[in-house]
Amino acid sequence: MKINKTILVGILFIIIAGVLFISNILNPIIHPITHLFLMGSSKGKDILFFGLMGVFLISTQLFKGLDIDADKYLKITIILGSITLILGILLEVYFRWQMGISLNTIFMVMGKSISSTSILHTHLLKSIFGEVITNLIGPFIGNEINTGVGLYQYLPDFSKLIIIMLPATGITLLLAIRNKRFVQTFLLSFFGCCLLIGILDGGLFSTPAITGICGVFLIQRNGKCIEQIVDYIIKREKICYECKIIPPFKNKSNLIMVLMKRYLPYIAAALIIILRFTIAVIGANTEYYEVDVMNPSDNIELNNFPIENVMHDGNKTTYIINSNYNEMELLNDLKGPLNKKCDYYTVSWNTFSYLEPSHPINELYQKLKN
Repeated sequence: MKINKTILVGILFIIIAGVLFISNILNPIIHPITHLFLMGSSKGKDILFFGLMGVFLISTQLFKGLDIDADKYLKITIILGSITLILGILLEVYFRWQMGISLNTIFMVMGKSISSTSILHTHLLKSIFGEVITNLIGPFIGNEINTGVGLYQYLPDFSKLIIIMLPATGITLLLAIRNKRFVQTFLLSFFGCCLLIGILDGGLFSTPAITGICGVFLIQRNGKCIEQIVDYIIKREKICYECKIIPPFKNKSNLIMVLMKRYLPYIAAALIIILRFTIAVIGANTEYYEVDVMNPSDNIELNNFPIENVMHDGNKTTYIINSNYNEMELLNDLKGPLNKKCDYYTVSWNTFSYLEPSHPINELYQKLKN
């Protein structure tokens, strides 16, 4: 195997993953970059990203003469990835039905590992992966890496079968990357890593999942044209007519089909994003936060929270908290006083809490609501 630029870049990524695993020295440099496409980047996701990128890039240079239809496996990757993301959301719905909790809440489990999950950002599949990794190399995993294993105990047995789709998607992706030029190889590796990480951490509506599945779809449809654009930028090579913004067409009806084929990945990304925000808006409770605490201990202290009402129902205590609290701050602030003092708790979400009250979107929502 000849050492080339693809292998060198792959080795560099693996070295970065190793350094991230054993120390925090690169965190201030890496986090601001990976935060953009990994949705609130964490150390665990950074390690996975750089490790997978290295593996993908190096693997493309192994057995280069292997006669396979890379484009066929690329289509299979898109199908498997899409099915897995949809199954992840369906599992979240089933999990909530099984637990008897609302769809528009964030589930927080206490104990050795504080973990959360919701329809908008699911961690259920991550907990299965985390359980496997913890059993294999548990002592070497740092405290700053959240494996999500706290959720594992609540999952139905059949959910373990869904995780099989993850390595299957990874294998087809490895085959799909083969026999391509560096630009497509690098982009497919990048989008593929985002897809696999999105499946584990966040699900269909997460930034890495949307980036990943739509990016892989983009390369499948327009990979060669993207290469030509890069060649034009670097070498000033002419872009063929088929890769123009408006590709060749026979008539107006044919133009619509041609444009759909070219720009369908962008349309798919837009539809997923619109669906995500639609669910977030419909499920938002702007009047108050409802915090349901299951099997609470007697010494819970929530005096520092703007509690408007407290209700008891069997082994569940419900706290009604003022909606002026920022959703993320509330989730983080509740971890301390509730840690190891209940089995789990749920918090109703309020997407609009991230906006100022005077924000035009917030004002529009209040008008439509009233």
